[in-house]
Amino acid sequence: MERKSHMTPMVIIGVLFFLFGFVTWLNGSLIPFLTIICDLDTFEAFFVTFAFYIAYTVMALPMSYVLEKYGYKKGMEIGLRVMAIGSLLFIPAALSGEFLVFLSALFTLGTGLTILQTASNPYIVLLGPKESAAKRISIMGIINKTAGVLAPLVFTVLIFSDMPSTQNLTPYAMDELAFKLVEPYLVMTALLFSLVFFVKYSSLPEITFVDDEYDDSSLFDFPHLILGAIALFFYVGVEVIAGDSIGLYAQSLGVENATALTSYTMGFMVLGYLVGIVAIPKVLSQKNALVMSALLGIIFTLGIVYSDTQSYKISEILWGWSGLTLLPDSVVFVALLGFANALVWPSIWPLALDNLGKHTARGSALLIMAIAGGAVLPVAFGKLSEVLHSMQDAYALAFGCYLFILMYALRWHKIKSWSDR
Repeated sequence: MERKSHMTPMVIIGVLFFLFGFVTWLNGSLIPFLTIICDLDTFEAFFVTFAFYIAYTVMALPMSYVLEKYGYKKGMEIGLRVMAIGSLLFIPAALSGEFLVFLSALFTLGTGLTILQTASNPYIVLLGPKESAAKRISIMGIINKTAGVLAPLVFTVLIFSDMPSTQNLTPYAMDELAFKLVEPYLVMTALLFSLVFFVKYSSLPEITFVDDEYDDSSLFDFPHLILGAIALFFYVGVEVIAGDSIGLYAQSLGVENATALTSYTMGFMVLGYLVGIVAIPKVLSQKNALVMSALLGIIFTLGIVYSDTQSYKISEILWGWSGLTLLPDSVVFVALLGFANALVWPSIWPLALDNLGKHTARGSALLIMAIAGGAVLPVAFGKLSEVLHSMQDAYALAFGCYLFILMYALRWHKIKSWSDR
């Protein structure tokens, strides 16, 4: 008889969500790192996020067949193995310094995460009453973003701690810097393989769903679902831009240790999740939380675009003499987008899946595919920053995204027929 872990399913899923966050938000540190190692321009740099997040769209359908064939628990094991292979690919990428090898490694990591995300999210809903599902999502969000706070800090300490400057590096120094990736990713590979056995012998129950016979096109009979998926597409795009561009933007302004700044964005996201856990639904309804998030996103976006890059007033007010790095006001507003973004995902999901009945499972898959926004919008942001010759002005792209989310919160989530006005 197999020995089973005595850890509760909620704790096991929490460990996996910490892993999701750590791997995902390493990208924010990798972008400025790879601009140095591979000599990339801004547009090329954002193919880091494209390669990672496009896997959610390209591989979602094939990976759903894996889950159908092997089950959700076994699917998690497979996802962890694929992620381990992706982590291992960083070794030849670091040794060769080839950007395409880095992108292949990131795509492989994203593929493994596609399986894990698709398999683990149903557990969150089923691990307790439906009425408290949003609270559980927020708890997982805190775990995920806490890992997002730690990942850039760990990366910066391991890679840049003994380097006085990354300016004007010699070819030898660049090779030495790239080689520093080898040991951390070997450790990550070993950790991922160990988690395979952690899940295999855990107490997670297998979950099954009743087969539904219906056509895919029937999903388009639910406007609030389709519009919700579009809103999630925009949300994931601006979330990734906020988390993964802050280091590159701060680097362009001459801020030291810019690779660690994703932690600031993630820190504000954790704060936002805590507000959600306390306030929803007693103080804020899910709809009003989404309205508030969209409005804050619009305000902070305007703050980024119109702030003085030489002013440090907001940074001094927020953390003063706490020891945290003082940042230009426009960079602080990028970090504050994390707070605006925190409750968007937990709020859109229940609104988009409302009254789908037997179509709920397929609707959930559609919402997962909206993660492709994290692939498309950052690349668009990178191109826009080149066209405008200003990364600061390119953040205006987020304004339209938050405006769509606001309209969904105010009106479009109520639409039950395309004929509704």
